[in-house]
Amino acid sequence: MNRPGSIVFRQGAGRLSLDFLRTLRYRGDAGEVEELRTPQELLAWAEQCCACAPAAGSRPVRQEDVNRAREAREVLYGLLAGRLGDTGPVRVPADVRARLNAWASAPPPVPHLDAAGRLRWQAGDVAGAVLSLVARDALDLVTSPAMERVRRCGGPRCGALFLDNSRPGKRRWCSMGACGNHEKKRAMRERTAPASG
Repeated sequence: MNRPGSIVFRQGAGRLSLDFLRTLRYRGDAGEVEELRTPQELLAWAEQCCACAPAAGSRPVRQEDVNRAREAREVLYGLLAGRLGDTGPVRVPADVRARLNAWASAPPPVPHLDAAGRLRWQAGDVAGAVLSLVARDALDLVTSPAMERVRRCGGPRCGALFLDNSRPGKRRWCSMGACGNHEKKRAMRERTAPASG
């Protein structure tokens, strides 16, 4: 449950790694919005999107972890965006490959049964564990046939990547409720606007 005033991170891109990329909203637009600015925001993303919380005595999330998460996000974006619609062998420069493999090799969150009998996930290093999950998901995605179904949102400001799981494979927007709805409203305004003359 989100606390009042907390960020509600966008989910629903079809893969964890694609949701992670969406923490930079309106990528490349003048109104670009960074959602991972502080350790608290990275921890909130981990809790909301990975259901991962710090274990007892865990290492605190620091600003350097936020910087590393943002670096990872941009490396992963370059990897995935560069492969849109492609499923051939992944050719990645050695230094980028080394970083991706290092992020993926960190220990992931582990399951923990709480006192109420609910399954929770926790980690001694939440930032490292979350980057491990995200990197593993991205590496799996970029080397799988599912990569053929990764699309860029058709929203003029959005550009988010999403996995098109629709049967015909012709989905245009990352979210019908957001970008798709905005585009339909814009098209309707254009159709119903009086002709200038």
